[in-house]
Amino acid sequence: MKNKSKTKKLAILGASYLQVPLIEKAKSFGVMTHCFAWEEGAVAKDIADFFYPISVTKKELILEKCQQIGIDGIVTIATDLPVPTISFIAQKMKLIGNSVKSAFISTNKMAMRNAFQANGLPIPTYFDENNLFANINFNFPLIVKPTDRSGSRGVNIVSSKEELLTAIQNAKDISLTKEVIIESYIKGREISVETISYKGNHQILAYTDKVTTGPPHFVELEHHQPAKLSNSIIERVDEITLASLDALEITNGASHVELKIAEDGDIYIIEVGARMGGDFIGSHLVQLSTGFDYLKAVIDVALDCSPDESMPISASKYKSGVLFNCSMNKDKNTRFSNIRNYYIIEQVLAEPFKSSFTNSNDRAGYQIYQIRNNV
Repeated sequence: MKNKSKTKKLAILGASYLQVPLIEKAKSFGVMTHCFAWEEGAVAKDIADFFYPISVTKKELILEKCQQIGIDGIVTIATDLPVPTISFIAQKMKLIGNSVKSAFISTNKMAMRNAFQANGLPIPTYFDENNLFANINFNFPLIVKPTDRSGSRGVNIVSSKEELLTAIQNAKDISLTKEVIIESYIKGREISVETISYKGNHQILAYTDKVTTGPPHFVELEHHQPAKLSNSIIERVDEITLASLDALEITNGASHVELKIAEDGDIYIIEVGARMGGDFIGSHLVQLSTGFDYLKAVIDVALDCSPDESMPISASKYKSGVLFNCSMNKDKNTRFSNIRNYYIIEQVLAEPFKSSFTNSNDRAGYQIYQIRNNV
């Protein structure tokens, strides 16, 4: 935020707990926050300077209000739903953002796969509902997903035609557009890469190890930074990550790139979110493990300022992570009790634990930690 001559006005789409760190960070730098979301569940409405009970999908209504306000930037973190609206408004108001095309292909899994394939990126074999049974070149197990949802909503692994038909219908019921994508299942290790971009220049910030429930829904239970990767794997991951951002025409803002390292060592790109990773990865872990103020960088980019002043990155100086409360993580306190310099940064204790769940909303509470290696 270099220009101090007037108070900057930042539109933030979404008002769930995910946006609270962004709002608080912007306000700490004297940026005026204008928040748009449905009022139900809008926990951030009392934190933002101004709140407007308008759905983040109502792009024309939000555009009209943003023009009246005279916003200087528009942004969201950790959620895909507002991304198309943000690009639409940024384009109309000549603000920093990604193109409308980029917003579409980075929030529609079928369009994303097509873009990756066109650019020669390593991806699982995939089908849409219409050509699946016309194609004899597929083998079970398969993954079924809605094309337009996140947080493991509607994701299933199937091993038979009967399971496949049920999973397709379940995914369509959850999809906003009633569309699904079916792809081959890649068995292996899940990681993500957190990045920031400004005017087409990409910076890789952190590598995250991911622990999930596994089949059938792959709900994320833990995230740890930095991921333990060999130099050769990092080199290949970096290459794929940067190529995926270019394939989706992402030029500005945070991105969250999900990859699988298969058992044979091959690396596949799974998905890219043109926004911070959720589950506190972007809002908390990156800064805890690298020293890079990711939230400030996102705000800087939205206000057309270089994010470089959020540097330097001190990778490997610290370790950090988040564990979500569930029956599978009941041993977390004893698991980390013998680690020196282990600090609980933030925790929410909630019950009851569920023995099984189908998406991220089924988790109850969390613990964010940091291990300070140099203390």
